[in-house]
Amino acid sequence: MNASELFVRCLEAEGVTHIFGIPGEENLAFLEALRTSSIKLVLTRHEQAAGFMAATFGRLTGKPGVCLSTLGPGATNFVTAASYALLGGMPMVLITGQKPIKKSKQGRFQILDVVGVMEPVTKLARQVVSSNAIPALVRDAFRVAQEEKPGPVHLELPEDIAEEVVSLSPLTVAGPYIPQADRAAVVKAVELIRKAERPLLTIAAGANRHSVCEAVEGFVDVTGIYFFSTQMGKGVVDQRHPQSLGSAALSDHDYLHCAIARADLIINVGHDVVEKPPFFMEPDNGKTVIHINYSAAQVDQVYFPQHEVVGDIAESLYSLTEALGDCRRPSYEYFTRIKQEVERNVYGNGQAADTFPPTPQRIVLDMREAMPDDGVLSLDNGMYKIWFARNYKAYRPNSLLLDNALATMGAGLPAAIAAKLLHPEQTVVALCGDGGFMMNSQELETALRLRLDLVVVVLRDDGYGMIKWKQAGMGLAVYGLDFGNPDFVAYAKSYGARGHRITRNGELGKVLRACFSEGGVHVIELPVDYSENERVLLQELRSKTCLL
Repeated sequence: MNASELFVRCLEAEGVTHIFGIPGEENLAFLEALRTSSIKLVLTRHEQAAGFMAATFGRLTGKPGVCLSTLGPGATNFVTAASYALLGGMPMVLITGQKPIKKSKQGRFQILDVVGVMEPVTKLARQVVSSNAIPALVRDAFRVAQEEKPGPVHLELPEDIAEEVVSLSPLTVAGPYIPQADRAAVVKAVELIRKAERPLLTIAAGANRHSVCEAVEGFVDVTGIYFFSTQMGKGVVDQRHPQSLGSAALSDHDYLHCAIARADLIINVGHDVVEKPPFFMEPDNGKTVIHINYSAAQVDQVYFPQHEVVGDIAESLYSLTEALGDCRRPSYEYFTRIKQEVERNVYGNGQAADTFPPTPQRIVLDMREAMPDDGVLSLDNGMYKIWFARNYKAYRPNSLLLDNALATMGAGLPAAIAAKLLHPEQTVVALCGDGGFMMNSQELETALRLRLDLVVVVLRDDGYGMIKWKQAGMGLAVYGLDFGNPDFVAYAKSYGARGHRITRNGELGKVLRACFSEGGVHVIELPVDYSENERVLLQELRSKTCLL
């Protein structure tokens, strides 16, 4: 067999089922090996979208997703997706082609130092310089990608190496081992929690793994501790839980921050400083923070925990739960009152006005009512992401896919496609702004070719709404942020999808349910009124008073 066939056999041994990407002439030997393998090639319309799909596979399975591109411009189109996976902690393997490295007749045509380009945005980047090294390189790539903190790894396969004759086999695959936390660290954490009068739990991105969710929920149920989540920790514990205080979509001044201010101990599970801070630490304010994570805290100006429990998160929480037992306290009554404020002012139906175009609160409410409990909502990035992170209750882990690390536009639709491929039995919806949607809207064709049942909701405000909000908040004139849009209904139809336009109140839920029932690919154009940004996120929160 040749080196490409060996490479593909190594991928099969790692359990790879899909590869996303766009091959080039430098990948043809690899492509032929892939043709006769058990792995399905998902041909995309842009390498960036392929990278987002692979990263989402990694995010949802815990095993590296894989994407493929050619050299030069194909490879550089992976940079944003690699960065997305790096900051977001998503295991991923990027494979790129290259011209022959032993003898080439094309000079420097299309040749870049792709390994050098990838090094700053991956955990590891290597060129395959010998076919004999392939089994070890592939095994190491998957090991590194899965190790905490998970992330992207890059392998470059030159054209001549890909065709070398070789007689080797894949290496034995061994799963990543996560050490347990030091017993003394757990004992110290128990002492701090027992001593605290008003402990509070933060659930962050690192806890949003299937292996951890049960441990977190058990800790909450047994101890009675109130909790809130970061944006990427939503759904680890059902947000309908009686001890849930919602999500820290903002870093300060929201209703749940009243509880944070009153807490004397915060147990931070799975927090990573690459995610927008859920609260700001201050020196000598009488508040202790315990960091529970797979790795030690990255200390910065607003995050400097006083105690750390480093090791397998699930095992750490099981140990804490067993040692603590029921530790409900009378002082939790204050958190109960804050929960009532959150339910009334954040989740309450009274916050959703019956105007048209609809406000973000109305859109959140209508989407939540239409989505099944196990439905997956994949968000792109824009002003609406704050509203969904704050107002949308997530009932299951990874049922609200959003990016609060790189926070790149253009990922919502590709991530939804990957989620649907993984979970064809579940309802999947991509929610995009008009700006983000048009960055990878060509992947509608990919969804249609794959015969997916997928709904894309496009929020239309004909501009970059979040930046316009920031611009206005700084007292600056509106400038440079408005654009035109296609007719999204006609645009959907041009691909062979179904297009819908919402023109009055009460339509969104009905149209969504009809799309779910009918199946196929649907695009729903929905205008949005962002005037509530100023009233709620600035004026209301500035004027609120924390309960005494």
